[in-house]
Amino acid sequence: MNTCLPKVSRFGFLVFLSAVLLLGSCDQKPSKPKAEKKVIVQEPERLEPSVVEQIGVLVNNAADNEGLMDDSIRIHNPAPVAAFFKAKSNQRIWSKDKQWLPVADSMLAMISNAEYYGLFPEDYHQPYLANVFSLMRDSIKQRDAALWARGEVLLSDAVVTMARHLKWGRLGRDSSTLRKDSVFAQSFYDGILTEMFQSGSPRSVLEKLEPSHQGYQALKAAIPLFLDSMDRTRYTYVEHPFKDSLAYVKQLQARLFEESYITFNTRMPDTIELAAAVKRAQVARGLKVDGKAGPQLIGSLNNTGLEKFKRIAINLDRFKTQLPDSMPTNYIFVNLPSFKLQVVDSGEVVLESKVIVGQPRTRTPVLNSAVVNFITFPQWTVPYSIIFKEMLPKIQKDIKYLDKEKLMVVDKYDSVIDPATVDWKQLSKTNFPYLLRQRQGDDNSLGVIKFNFSNKFDVYMHDTNARGMFSRSSRALSHGCVRVQSWDTLARFLLARDTANVKVDTVKAWMARQEKHMVPLKKRVPVYLRYFTCEVGEDGRIRFFEDIYGDDKLLRMKYLAKK
Repeated sequence: MNTCLPKVSRFGFLVFLSAVLLLGSCDQKPSKPKAEKKVIVQEPERLEPSVVEQIGVLVNNAADNEGLMDDSIRIHNPAPVAAFFKAKSNQRIWSKDKQWLPVADSMLAMISNAEYYGLFPEDYHQPYLANVFSLMRDSIKQRDAALWARGEVLLSDAVVTMARHLKWGRLGRDSSTLRKDSVFAQSFYDGILTEMFQSGSPRSVLEKLEPSHQGYQALKAAIPLFLDSMDRTRYTYVEHPFKDSLAYVKQLQARLFEESYITFNTRMPDTIELAAAVKRAQVARGLKVDGKAGPQLIGSLNNTGLEKFKRIAINLDRFKTQLPDSMPTNYIFVNLPSFKLQVVDSGEVVLESKVIVGQPRTRTPVLNSAVVNFITFPQWTVPYSIIFKEMLPKIQKDIKYLDKEKLMVVDKYDSVIDPATVDWKQLSKTNFPYLLRQRQGDDNSLGVIKFNFSNKFDVYMHDTNARGMFSRSSRALSHGCVRVQSWDTLARFLLARDTANVKVDTVKAWMARQEKHMVPLKKRVPVYLRYFTCEVGEDGRIRFFEDIYGDDKLLRMKYLAKK
């Protein structure tokens, strides 16, 4: 026991402790004002200052708490909303006295019709705002300053969020992103809100932010027809491929139960019961009946009205990030999921061709480039990835594979090597001092022409010696390059618009003599390799393409899983 401490009574110690705690509390930050659920104002003259006070509390709370205004309501853009109200001294902007202004009614109407823009009304607080507007018909609610304040802040946040989604979309950046204004300054949002109040027309102000691209406008225009016949039933989404087998079976059972393919959902099915239910679903959907829940069945089960709408929304957002505000006069557009190439000249499609694109394991990348030259009767140097994955095991098994595929063995000095002199069994991924080249000619894998454009993926467009593959409906078959059926028409288009001295007749003569030549292009035509999984058909209805690389599924899980 330390005898140096003075003796104090219990009462004295409690007084001392209280003083210490009181002094310590002086260093703590004062508690923030709490947003009230209700602030009923009795005197009419007190309504306005009370609303101003509540707006200040809400926007400050949201700015300091990642958008959380109170214990239940969160806004998406606290910083720009707070800045806008601060500039207005937290005064009301959407309402006056005891009623909403016409511009507020118009904005709520646009939010309620957000689906016509490929958007989701709940992203803009539609359920809550609709309820607030409805409640304000009640004379008691009209005196609730807290309710007016929440409506003001949520409506402002809805404008900011919708402006960003219409201009930029919801998808993240990637290597093909062409729009650079993903981060908007406060002046952008201030300008939107100011113009909206000046014009009184939220629709005209916000629609100006959308892409003017013809494909975007056509897809958007087709949405009302799609929504008219859309089945809005919410079905269980089945994740496939799956990480958790138990969760997968539960999702699959729930989905099968929703359409009465299985009669119970209160216990887990055994193998026989689940297989029988799967077979019933396969019969109903015209699929191969094997009792196995593979990609075809899962894709069919997930192909609901709501999931289709999500794909429309994703594709509209692709237009906002992956294409420039205005397209070049001439360009080549390859849409991978539709297996189609289009050449556009002054807004008109002057060439349309079937294409073959990469398999899912060797996908064709999405990219921006421009054709720099084309080569007649090219020689194919096989990429090492193909050599090691596909060719070397076959060569080691039978050296005649090289002759069958018309492959030459070339050393680092570009000298042709006799394959019989090579000990193929000793070669591997870490020991392969050769190149494999395919002899030029009509039966070369590149066909008779190759179109080069700069890119880090080492892909290009070319003819093919397997031309029968163009008759297939699903053409994700290549190692990554784009095989073009109408290569001859594409070559003529490039020559006709170029200032080089090579004439069409000259190229024809080279082709007839099967000569290898490189044709440089001074006027380089832009190339866009893109991934759009839906478009508008001639009948005005939206057509969907197979999600060959699973990009829609990934984006759906990342951005729209909760919709």
